[in-house]
Amino acid sequence: MKLTFLGAAGTVTGSKTLVSAANTQVLIDCGLFQGFKNLRALNRTEMPLDASKLGAVVLSHAHLDHSGALPILMKQGFHGAIYATPSTIDLCHGLLLDSAKLQEEEADFANRHHTTVHAPALPLYTVAEAKKTLRLFKPLEFDRKLEVAAGIQVRLRPAGHILGASSVELTAEGKTVLFSGDLGRSNDKIMRAPAPIEHADYVVVESTYGDRVHETVEPEAQLADAVNRCAVRGGIVVIPAFAVGRAQELLLALHRLKQRGAIPNLPVYLNSPMAIDMTEIYQRHCDEHRLEAKDCKALGAVAKMVRTPDESRALDAIRYPSVIISASGMATGGRVLHHIKTLAPDHRNMILFAGFQAAGTRGAKMLAGERTVRIYGEDVPINAEVISITGMSAHADSNEILAWLQTAKVKPRGVFLNHGEPAAADGLRLRIKHELKLEASVPLLGQQIEV
Repeated sequence: MKLTFLGAAGTVTGSKTLVSAANTQVLIDCGLFQGFKNLRALNRTEMPLDASKLGAVVLSHAHLDHSGALPILMKQGFHGAIYATPSTIDLCHGLLLDSAKLQEEEADFANRHHTTVHAPALPLYTVAEAKKTLRLFKPLEFDRKLEVAAGIQVRLRPAGHILGASSVELTAEGKTVLFSGDLGRSNDKIMRAPAPIEHADYVVVESTYGDRVHETVEPEAQLADAVNRCAVRGGIVVIPAFAVGRAQELLLALHRLKQRGAIPNLPVYLNSPMAIDMTEIYQRHCDEHRLEAKDCKALGAVAKMVRTPDESRALDAIRYPSVIISASGMATGGRVLHHIKTLAPDHRNMILFAGFQAAGTRGAKMLAGERTVRIYGEDVPINAEVISITGMSAHADSNEILAWLQTAKVKPRGVFLNHGEPAAADGLRLRIKHELKLEASVPLLGQQIEV
């Protein structure tokens, strides 16, 4: 069996691992590269595989850095099955269509306002192409074994992280490789802890927070402090948030803070049609997470849901203390850019990040202290307070990843670290080597490894 790392090697985005076994090939995840321009440019280069001969794609979860390049693969000639959990498929129907719509809108904006060097600017894929891709999805329930291609069996194990997220257990040629996907946390407010490892000869594990341990400070307390501090000076809190997972956790936290009187009863707006739709999907799949019926109801009640462009533009005229949650989570696109452009120049306001910011994204630049960011061809001054709440991360930290690896009844023969920046991946590699006494390595982009 051979593993070829076509993405998320040396970076946290673009997850793609090609498995070659039993005279066929299966792709685990097919995500978009995000962040630095040289990484994003990879989205426009042909994937180094024969898509028409690919036996299947198995998707760990719905986030775009794992699913967002599926329409590109389809355009390249793939017409096989894409296997994922039913709730992942529900989420992907919204995320992929929204991704395509945003790309079409941004290309149109760039062409109309001449903010592009391309003639013309083109989307990576269209809404029509995303719809065509969605017809290839096939549901695979948790813990059901299925032969997805000749000689290759797959079983999906709960991974926590977000609704529907799975670790992919792949068996072929007498060997089992477990792909962690994005691992959730044992104490996540919404998702249950990742399932233990039953058997794996080799493990491919994420390393997003491989060199860090999450703060022990309660994130709700951090959020309350931030909201109160901004409200006192008459400012608006803008929270760039991932539509799946993070938006729902923020809504739940704000509801609980208001219920306890920990923050004033100020207006909260969820300005993301995608996050609104995703929240409704979370409410439909109550059997997959920790939330009780009353909590699920609260997700839809604590905020005013902003769907239309006119309602979105009206938020930029607000001049009273409030909270605006809007996508995207790394400020790479979407409606949140308009809010940052309008509100960031005012020192009374706050931009609050509640998730990992990949290197090269606007979010990472603002957190690093850059005083301007470029939005729609303009340099926008960042005078607003910029802070981060790391305790809300949906990714397991270094300790939690090690604890998960130790659930294996028999030690794996080897561990491969992907989905992490170089320092994080190597930090985790050293811990696995010294503390767990396991062989561990960090594959390079494009590297092929025989197991």
